[in-house]
Amino acid sequence: MRIDKFLKVSRILKRRTLAEEACEKGKVYVNGREAKPGHRVKAGDIAEVTFAGGTIKFRILEIKETVKKDEASSLYEILEG
Repeated sequence: MRIDKFLKVSRILKRRTLAEEACEKGKVYVNGREAKPGHRVKAGDIAEVTFAGGTIKFRILEIKETVKKDEASSLYEILEG
């Protein structure tokens, strides 16, 4: 799955366009490397997203195309942030 889509499905970012913009501005890293919107992620990857208020670092636990709002947090595990 693409990182921009994962950020939207997991509800880390509200919209896919916001996720794309964050990637293009260099605010998203996967496994320590800057990620473009089309970067493919898999379970076990470590991702980091920089927001205006700080940074969130998380491990991707599972990839799903769609998920209910209350189950979105089960897709990742917060490491820092």
